[in-house]
Amino acid sequence: MITKFIKRILRRDPMVRHTAAHTSGAPKRIPKKSHRIDPSLLSKNAVKVTQTLQQAGYEAFIVGGAVRDLALGISPKDFDVATNATPEQVQKLFRKARLIGRRFQIVHVTFFGKGQPEIIEVSTFRALLENAGEHIAENGRILRDNVWGSQHEDAARRDFSINAMYYDPASETVLDYHGGMADMQKKTLRMIGDPAKRYREDPIRMLRAIRFAAKTGFTLDPATLAPIS
Repeated sequence: MITKFIKRILRRDPMVRHTAAHTSGAPKRIPKKSHRIDPSLLSKNAVKVTQTLQQAGYEAFIVGGAVRDLALGISPKDFDVATNATPEQVQKLFRKARLIGRRFQIVHVTFFGKGQPEIIEVSTFRALLENAGEHIAENGRILRDNVWGSQHEDAARRDFSINAMYYDPASETVLDYHGGMADMQKKTLRMIGDPAKRYREDPIRMLRAIRFAAKTGFTLDPATLAPIS
């Protein structure tokens, strides 16, 4: 069944490239009293990474699934950090830092202590598809994307609104570009941008949508569900 979904999406005619979600500018700033993230659930090492980057003059935020889980009162298994520093600039700031990947480099910062080492994944803000000089196949799949961008572009590239929030431990503020916090409160899973186009870019997103909805009990919003129903 899933294979049929993927084939159906890849056969569809291209949709409009520019969407409201892809042109977002300033985010909604959500203060501590509204998001109620418990600082005790934060990884001290993830906070250290953001602090080190900020002290060096860069922007740095905990991002993605970790912010989603924190807002739900769940202790995240992994912490990712997004920054405007390049991988090489990040690597210079940490003793145990290793560049990972060829298509799109990220940095693994490793911390050793009691128990298993903790790896904090640090990525640079990525540019929008329209601006990144990407190579795209005729069916819409992304073949190459290795250009840095702004934070609002990085947010527009993410899959679901609930995964496109950025948390600053220093100010305890969440930056929400695509209504992720409101969607979480409604237990709604919503794809950023045009869902059919996003599924063509990466068909695995269909599997992620179905799997996440089944795991959490969230409901796929109509536009997100339509291309795979």
